[in-house]
Amino acid sequence: MYTKNKIQKANSKLQKMFFGICIFLIGISANAQCAMCRAALGGDSNTKKAEAVNDGIVYLMVIPYLLVLIIGYLIYRMYSKKKKAV
Repeated sequence: MYTKNKIQKANSKLQKMFFGICIFLIGISANAQCAMCRAALGGDSNTKKAEAVNDGIVYLMVIPYLLVLIIGYLIYRMYSKKKKAV
């Protein structure tokens, strides 16, 4: 049977692998223009504007994910403090 120590080590390895994958995926560039933005900014003369719109869309997309991540971390920390207290 598995002992509590082996299960904790497996969970620790799984968490490290999960965070490693997340950090790897953060660096991947995204092209987040909708069809209307792409059509409005299409053409060779608007490349700077298109890049700026792309960056703005990605920036707005990241904020909700960061909020969920922070709230998830706070909940995790709260539960880990409860486990230590018991």
